[in-house]
Amino acid sequence: MFLDLGTTRFDITTRALVMGILNRTPDSFYDRGSYWSFDDFLRKAEQLVADGADFLDVGGSKAGPGPEVTPQEEIERVVPAVAALVDRFDLPISVDTFRASVLVESLKEGACVGNDISGFADPQYLPTAAAHGASVVATHVRIGPRIPDPDPRYSDVRSDVVEFLRTRAEAARVAGIPRERIMVDAGLDLGKTPAQSLELLRHSDDLVGLGHPVFLSASNKGFIGEVTGAELGERRYGTMGAHALGIALGCRVLRAHDVRSTRRLSDTMSAVLSHRRH
Repeated sequence: MFLDLGTTRFDITTRALVMGILNRTPDSFYDRGSYWSFDDFLRKAEQLVADGADFLDVGGSKAGPGPEVTPQEEIERVVPAVAALVDRFDLPISVDTFRASVLVESLKEGACVGNDISGFADPQYLPTAAAHGASVVATHVRIGPRIPDPDPRYSDVRSDVVEFLRTRAEAARVAGIPRERIMVDAGLDLGKTPAQSLELLRHSDDLVGLGHPVFLSASNKGFIGEVTGAELGERRYGTMGAHALGIALGCRVLRAHDVRSTRRLSDTMSAVLSHRRH
């Protein structure tokens, strides 16, 4: 299987790519704005690249509830960051946004991936991505980004998520985005209880049958803390366990805070899976 990001084609038959997380928000759940200043942001990006990131993901609005971030404010946070990263690094750049207006300005500056946690709720999102030859991430969310969902209920969480992503991936193809540029993400912790997120992680192979690269966003998330009893800064080993299980079940893109450890894990799992195929 292959994944195309910008002009780069990755063979992901056994190798999982590592996406380094770069937040342009002062209130992200994990880093709490620790590299909010632009100089600190660029130093963080340099470290992620040195640690082995395959590509970088820039977000200007956190996924969970919080103070409103207007489209213009998100553009002001994200677009200069994208331009700076494109200028400095020879890596694909992703923008973590559910707004087509933010996506298009980022693509003009050289981004090549739209990571959308809304499941393409903005009707202009897919046409915008297709027009610029961008790749996309289709993510399951029950209600929508930044909306509290304290009691999520599903008829069957696994089948509901698979069907949601099937329809979103089909919409992306109809919009003109090639299969190799469409990733699917179960959206762990997005409108899911910890038990539901665990169920989806354990059955990540459900998504493999959709025929698209499977994207895993589990890094330091709440369900890991719930399972392990670990506070936010102590979820490294739980995260690595989730990544290893995800790779074994077919996930091929890992969105990670700790790129260095995730790169080593990914390379180890690739060696094991490659050996198994011979």
